[in-house]
Amino acid sequence: MKVTKSEIVISAVKPEQYPDAGLPEIALAGRSNVGKSSFINTLINRKNLARTSSKPGKTQTLNFYIINDILHFVDVPGYGFAKVSKTEREAWGRMIETYLTNRAELKAVVQIVDLRHPPSNDDIMMYDFLKHYGLPVIVIATKADKIPKGKWDKHAKVVKESLEMETGDPLILFSSETKKGKEEAWSAIHHMIHQE
Repeated sequence: MKVTKSEIVISAVKPEQYPDAGLPEIALAGRSNVGKSSFINTLINRKNLARTSSKPGKTQTLNFYIINDILHFVDVPGYGFAKVSKTEREAWGRMIETYLTNRAELKAVVQIVDLRHPPSNDDIMMYDFLKHYGLPVIVIATKADKIPKGKWDKHAKVVKESLEMETGDPLILFSSETKKGKEEAWSAIHHMIHQE
């Protein structure tokens, strides 16, 4: 998809703040520092619409981005970051859960993992949570450029097996450096938006 327009609409913490445009939404979930912002920026050809931060745990709101006036990307706070207090983590957890389980416009969740390492317990819990609620998931394994091409399949297999991925959920190897997986990611997103 050629993105000609993308901007942040709102940073929301509760349902009454969500946009009411009725556009399809794709949520992006991943551990803090896994490369979510870089993934968004690569997909929409922008350097810094989604702010990349060297401080993990920076996103503490649901950030709604409108893309080409036809869909929203919703960046949810990174999970598994220890430096925030337990109450803060619980508040985020509730905010994320409320959004993921009640939002009619939500068509799929892009779960971002790091291809270099086996998925963490938080990654596995997140995938299980999404599957429990029957949400379609696209798994994006980032930082593919940091691994020799010959080892991609081996690493992909570890991701699939650790998450116990369901048949039908795509696993896309991605690199924001080389743009590998960008077209595949758009194609998977497109498919999720248009299936009834």
